[in-house]
Amino acid sequence: MIRAFLLVFVLLSNLFFSQNKLNLIPYPQKVNINDGFFTIPEVIVLNDKLPKNETDYFKNKVNSGLKFQNTNKSDAHLVYFQLPKSSNSAQNNEFYSLEITPKQISIKSYTPQGYFLALQTLIQIIDQYKGTKKIPTMKIEDQPKFAWRGMHLDVCRHFFTVDEVKQYIDYLAMYKLNTFHWHLTDDQGWRIEIKKYPKLTQIGSKRKESMIGAYVDNTFDGKPYGPYFYTQDQIKDVVKYAQDRHITVVPEIEMPGHALAALAAYPELACTKGPFETATKWGVFDDVFCPKEETFKFLENVLNEVIALFPSQYIHIGGDECPKTRWKECAHCQELIKKNNLKDEHGLQSYFIQKIEKYVNSKGRKIIGWDEILEGGLAPNAAVMSWTGIKGGVEAAKSGHFAVMTPGSYCYFDHYQGDPATEPNAFGGFTPLDKVYSYNPIPEELNAEQAKYILGVQANLWTEYILDFKQVQYMIFPRLMALSEVGWGTSDPKNYKEFEGRVINQFKVLDKMGVNYAKSIYNVMGKVVPGNNGVAYELSTSQNPNGIRYTLDGTDPTANSQAYQNPIPVSKSMIIKSAYFENGQLKSAISSQQFTTSKTTGKNITLEQQPSENYSFGGAFTLIDGIIGNQKQLGKTWLGFQGKDVVATIDLGQKTQFSEIDFNTLENKGSWIHLAKSAQVFVSDDNKSFKMIKEIGKEEIQKAKGKIQLNVGNQNSKYIKIKIENAGIIPAGNPGADSKAWLFVDEIGAK
Repeated sequence: MIRAFLLVFVLLSNLFFSQNKLNLIPYPQKVNINDGFFTIPEVIVLNDKLPKNETDYFKNKVNSGLKFQNTNKSDAHLVYFQLPKSSNSAQNNEFYSLEITPKQISIKSYTPQGYFLALQTLIQIIDQYKGTKKIPTMKIEDQPKFAWRGMHLDVCRHFFTVDEVKQYIDYLAMYKLNTFHWHLTDDQGWRIEIKKYPKLTQIGSKRKESMIGAYVDNTFDGKPYGPYFYTQDQIKDVVKYAQDRHITVVPEIEMPGHALAALAAYPELACTKGPFETATKWGVFDDVFCPKEETFKFLENVLNEVIALFPSQYIHIGGDECPKTRWKECAHCQELIKKNNLKDEHGLQSYFIQKIEKYVNSKGRKIIGWDEILEGGLAPNAAVMSWTGIKGGVEAAKSGHFAVMTPGSYCYFDHYQGDPATEPNAFGGFTPLDKVYSYNPIPEELNAEQAKYILGVQANLWTEYILDFKQVQYMIFPRLMALSEVGWGTSDPKNYKEFEGRVINQFKVLDKMGVNYAKSIYNVMGKVVPGNNGVAYELSTSQNPNGIRYTLDGTDPTANSQAYQNPIPVSKSMIIKSAYFENGQLKSAISSQQFTTSKTTGKNITLEQQPSENYSFGGAFTLIDGIIGNQKQLGKTWLGFQGKDVVATIDLGQKTQFSEIDFNTLENKGSWIHLAKSAQVFVSDDNKSFKMIKEIGKEEIQKAKGKIQLNVGNQNSKYIKIKIENAGIIPAGNPGADSKAWLFVDEIGAK
């Protein structure tokens, strides 16, 4: 009897949810579901005053065998009322109301753009209820929180056709994003036709080969790539396609760095004579645009053609990762610094950006750039795209400049979204769906007035490791859905599981579209947590957790393996393999995690300086969680510090004997990652007075290739302090010269 009651309760609860929670992404600001239903007819009668472009889009996207008919009568099934503008009202162009009664669906908005957004909501509602053909009556009032809701696509490292770019724009439209950031030029390819400079595409749109596999392998495919570029007619076609979907296309023309493809075509624009070639490796290169009149004239002519093609308010001019090596060695640059009373080469970068901004402003447009354009002082009217963390956005907003928040730790979709062992090769990092969903674009450091300068949020897709469009789909879905709701302003990390359920419902739509989305959320996810005697491994899944099975002996789990109930204690070295099963069938990838425990595993640890926001993952605990990082995958097992030393103190809890200290660092100079310069180990019994017991220098670290095992003699101490020295300023002759080096460190062990 009790079981029967519980079953009825669950069924009623599910019915209540289906009637009171819609499967919409992004979820609207205000939803009221009423009694009664609108029955979807065989033929939907449309009022003939509906905006044509948007209505045609709606008819094409409602894939449910529906037929449509127009009428000028007031009893049409779908009607639209354009709200009157008022001179003393600040109505949002993207506001809409959507009301469904038993007889009619009515949409109200101030603009066709609002009407279009209402139709996107209606498309999802129809898809949810087309099986029963009965839509609950309701009223939705909705508008986004942020004006800039963007997605970026790099077509330089790997190229995508016009049709594929249009598909990408369609994905943005589906989930109410309104900005497409098109990254068109870089070291590895120039992808936009400039009629005044034909060699940009004749030479700069191709490269002799491409890097493949992990960066540290330094392997190339030996295959010519290109020529690949978009003609100006194709650009116009894409811009019009986006406009029809109320999406603004923001072009990016990189300067003063990331310019090798342009310099290969026009070497006279560099500080040295060259010759240059379009880059075949990924990373950052010393050869950049030289700030001379010839260069500025070239860039002004390029921008003339770009501005004619793109009606966007903002033109993205890059500004990131510009090494100053060539400028330091260039007589013209040094004379320019003296002539204009600039402080240094960073001041010269500001001079460069401000000169370009003045020209763009003269054409009635504004510039936006990556947060390195803050170097030496921000141009007067520039907006900042904050990617290295939130600091750039905070600095811009506090000084009265607009900013778009796109920090790598939350918004870089070239990062892994699941267990790297079961995912395709990616750039690195770890940005799963729940992390994207947890992001708040308004930094806590800003007050209400300063927060008004945060235009919105954007995610970026860099394509070094994305070879085709199927992989583009895989990397953006389902994370684009989380970004959508963050940008709309209705995300709530406390209700992530409810959002995840809506995502899984959206997978049915993607299946019908043939989209190759990532199924990582179906996989079992592991998280290391403190344990009673070391650490514990906590497993979770988007499905019924009762379906998780695991093994501790290295064998693959089966439906009969140990059922997961509580975090698994890890007090010794082992391999934990896990998977999700349903009705005895394997439904996920098999996840595998190797633990290598030591006397530091799970102990208390503190850091004197915190890692970079983009590479902080589990914080200091990551260094004593029993997991040794993969030297080829910059995933969640590494902490990254730019320009900072690692000083970690580990409390062993009691005096403990040990004779060896281990840790690993990385080297990937193309990404500005350098091995540690030195390391020292100290011991103490009171956490106050420390004695150094071991020191090694750069040569020993290089000889060990970053895999450090230090014999420290017989020790018996309660505290271990280890200082790992950052390489400091990157020396000349290396990518990123004169910039702060990155230091990556993983597990610190004691044996």
